[in-house]
Amino acid sequence: MNVYTTSKVRNVVLLGHGGCGKTTLTEAMAYVSGLVNRQGRVEDGNTVSDYDKEETKRLFSIHTSVIPMEWENTKINILDTPGYFDFVGEVEEAVSVADAAIIVVSGKNGVEVGTIKAWELCEKYNLPRMMFVTDMDLDHASFRQALQDMNETFGKKIAPFHLPIRENEKFVGFVNVVKMEGRRFIDVTKYEDFAIPDYSMENLKIARETLLEAVAETSEEYMERYFAGEEFTADEILGSIRAHVRDGGMVPVLIGSGLTGIGARMLLQGIVHYLPSPAERTIAGLDLRTNDIFQADYKEDKTFSAKIFKTIADPFIGRYSLIKVCSGVLKPDALIYNYDKDTEEKISKVYIMQGKTPVEVKELHAGDIGAVAKLSNSVTGDTLSTKAKPITYGRPDISTPYNYMRYKAKNKGDEDKISGALAKLMDEDLTLKAVNDAENRQTLLYGIGDQQLEVAVSMLLNRYKVEIELSRPKVAFRETIRGKVRVQGKHKKQSGGHGQYGDVHMEFEPSGDLEKPYIFEEKVFGGAVPKNFFPAVEKGIQESVLSGPLAAYPVVGVKATLVDGSYHPVDSSEMAFKTAARLAFKKGFLEAKPVLLEPIVSLKVTVPDKYTGDIMGDLNKRRGRVLGMNPDHKGNQIIEADVPMAEIIGYSTDLRSMTGGMGDYSYTFSRYEQAPADVQEKEIKERASKVEKIDE
Repeated sequence: MNVYTTSKVRNVVLLGHGGCGKTTLTEAMAYVSGLVNRQGRVEDGNTVSDYDKEETKRLFSIHTSVIPMEWENTKINILDTPGYFDFVGEVEEAVSVADAAIIVVSGKNGVEVGTIKAWELCEKYNLPRMMFVTDMDLDHASFRQALQDMNETFGKKIAPFHLPIRENEKFVGFVNVVKMEGRRFIDVTKYEDFAIPDYSMENLKIARETLLEAVAETSEEYMERYFAGEEFTADEILGSIRAHVRDGGMVPVLIGSGLTGIGARMLLQGIVHYLPSPAERTIAGLDLRTNDIFQADYKEDKTFSAKIFKTIADPFIGRYSLIKVCSGVLKPDALIYNYDKDTEEKISKVYIMQGKTPVEVKELHAGDIGAVAKLSNSVTGDTLSTKAKPITYGRPDISTPYNYMRYKAKNKGDEDKISGALAKLMDEDLTLKAVNDAENRQTLLYGIGDQQLEVAVSMLLNRYKVEIELSRPKVAFRETIRGKVRVQGKHKKQSGGHGQYGDVHMEFEPSGDLEKPYIFEEKVFGGAVPKNFFPAVEKGIQESVLSGPLAAYPVVGVKATLVDGSYHPVDSSEMAFKTAARLAFKKGFLEAKPVLLEPIVSLKVTVPDKYTGDIMGDLNKRRGRVLGMNPDHKGNQIIEADVPMAEIIGYSTDLRSMTGGMGDYSYTFSRYEQAPADVQEKEIKERASKVEKIDE
């Protein structure tokens, strides 16, 4: 592929609901642009962008793929992203380096939840965008309905540039609203002039009026001419459209069919003509030598800097760091410096990725997207620059995973292999986290949703030949007491020679501080227990609180006071008094109204207004306490509630089901509270064997 300067580059992310046709449209553009000589199909597993075995097996995208193609002397980097919500991290990585977006809408299904989320992402990153209504060749596809949905959902920014022409219920051409001309398709890449049908005139008039209003708003002069009834020239209309699209004031709507490739040519033209190059975008980093702002702005004449936005760590493909050059030019054999890891490396070759295929290039200019291989320490989010002028850019804003499951090796001895394989998966997907929960002696796998965890399990098996099993995680309960008691703990043993003797009288009561396991005090009078044995008594309490006598959970909030006791001048020892303290603790704890405490989280659920009743009802079923509800000024409500942690395991799937995918949630640990009697009873019964082991 040729080398392209900044102004001749377009970085475009494809967004939309799962299954709306993004990958099929990417394949159509790749075919029309000449990148491939045969258009692949998702169902056949031979598309350029869905190359992973999991993607071809499941027939949907899991990873973001970069597909560079050439059109009208311009390089277009298409970032094909997953549509399913579990893989939102991949989408967020792609959006962080895109300069514009195409939101794909199915002509059959219209605006869906994924369409709305795609729009919200574009708003967040201030991305100019176009809409592409695909599936226009299918029965029951309705451009009118899709357009109405878009207008109602996204407002007056929506501007149809094409209107479909149908004959005998077949999609045969389109009306170009900008040029006021009809087109009939001859084949995938060619069309001929065609008289605009009478039935299109009414809709054309409305669409044209919308377009001219937007043009008029570009300047006062244009506004005056518009109200005076003057016509605008084609160049004036095109210039105004470019300005409006690039500042986000207008969102063109184009049409076609990804499956047949019809419309891909017009989309490629639209990308080149209407969407901005990196040269029209801005980006700033921090000069780490001077602590000054480094205004990179994709200038080719500035020092080199780039950010890693994605990592590929596939055993079959190799390890590649996908980068966007933010300033300067990257050439082979360059020395690059990673300030985050304080490492300098020489890169031998520079690549662009065509799906899974690395293609060597002579250089990458500012604003372009490419890849470098085998960087030893660099990870997604790191900045590459020069040691003479180290630069850093902000890391991509990636969603936090809250859904988790317990995992363990299916085969003994695979733990180290699994750990290494998971590390590679986590390099690729920042929303996947493996956590060691030492307290409950379990390992946890966090993700956005259950489907993502299922895919991770499958990838571990197919890529790295290791198997893990997922199961419901254990929740970390606590034990404490509600009453006050005084008990004796006596340890006496005689077996010839020196014996063992320790005798303590202790009071146990709530300390009032659940942050600490215990508070120890002594109030012994008259030397009943010598001072040199006090530390041994405390040591006995310290060991006892690690695993309580009720259900073998850690103990919190206990005050233990040594008030009396006795000793033997020969047989007493530190070990004997430690044992006596442990006996006293067990006896006293079980007599002092012991209870189980469960962890409570502060939960925030963001949902559209219409779902608030369902969500609040569901939270009540989960033993939650709704604390309040606040609007977020986007038509959503933020519901705040305290909920037992045990009740939110698997909540992501249930929330998605209740809200059609529109709901989001987050939570943080809040505190421990006494669990209901039935929950305590069940937990104590299930943990009986663990308590018996402690007693032994």
